[in-house]
Amino acid sequence: MVEKVGIRVLTVDDSRTMQGMLRKALEGAGYDVIQGGDGVEGLEVLQAADPVPNAIITDINMPRMDGFEFIEAVRGMEKYKHLPMIVLTTESDPEKKARARAAGATGWIVKPFSTDSLVAAIRRVTA
Repeated sequence: MVEKVGIRVLTVDDSRTMQGMLRKALEGAGYDVIQGGDGVEGLEVLQAADPVPNAIITDINMPRMDGFEFIEAVRGMEKYKHLPMIVLTTESDPEKKARARAAGATGWIVKPFSTDSLVAAIRRVTA
């Protein structure tokens, strides 16, 4: 099912393979996808984005700036502090989930993900 046009999603992940999988899954559902290779690049892409994305999907384990730092940085900027942010990671540790939630994450999906669950999560947070 193709979503309404105009929903833009920023994905932040240091894995090129994962970026490709996310792009395929999200574009296949009708979303516009922009991408960053780590938290630093994710912030650069976010700040340059016009229009601003409607949601962000971020990994946790990345070089230069990890997902926790990225979430905190985004939440610290007035313009973006209300954007839904979903953590997509191999981590399933409850402490890390709690830390992500405390930093401002909206949701948590464990890799490997199903396209259906990913699209459903984006649909929920952008409704």
